[in-house]
Amino acid sequence: MTLRVIKIGLLVFVALVAISLLTLRIVGFDPPYLDARTAEFGERGRTGYVGLWLSGDVTHERITDWDWVNEVNDSERGNTIMLETRTWYGIPHSVVINATPRGDKLYIGGSEQDFRLDREFPNSKRWWANIERDPRVRMKIDGKIYEMTVARVIDHTEVMQIIGRDPITRTVGPDGTEEITGVRHYWQVFQRNIPDYGDASS
Repeated sequence: MTLRVIKIGLLVFVALVAISLLTLRIVGFDPPYLDARTAEFGERGRTGYVGLWLSGDVTHERITDWDWVNEVNDSERGNTIMLETRTWYGIPHSVVINATPRGDKLYIGGSEQDFRLDREFPNSKRWWANIERDPRVRMKIDGKIYEMTVARVIDHTEVMQIIGRDPITRTVGPDGTEEITGVRHYWQVFQRNIPDYGDASS
């Protein structure tokens, strides 16, 4: 009798999880916003809360100038965007990040500091590892969902041109020893599933 009860309990649990995931897949579960200027952000290891599937309608509008992203000013999130990445286990991992528009080009990026510098790239952040494994993402900007593909900007000089400074920050100790205190990584974002472009899924 006990074994039967356990089996029934497991089946009920699995069914509830499946129903919950299906519901979230339909209605979405956006990542909650956490202001990067707050102490809580630092206490969380300089990372925000995560979500699952992004909610909203997918747009297939071709964008030729991304500078309007700088003008987005949500009452709660400012001009941050939401990024949905693909995990190896099939349930999306979405986060709130900043975008860097440069005319007809759009970039996303993030930094690693403190303990994250001890980890081998791209394992400092889960969303980094996800997009390096599968570059297909979805981005939510000003309420609209954009299907995108990302490609990491590897050239150091190009990253400097994008952000206007060295992506690597250093300090020099009293003994003259130089130490790296932060590294920024950037990816260029390309639209996919746009009629004019075709299905650029890879």
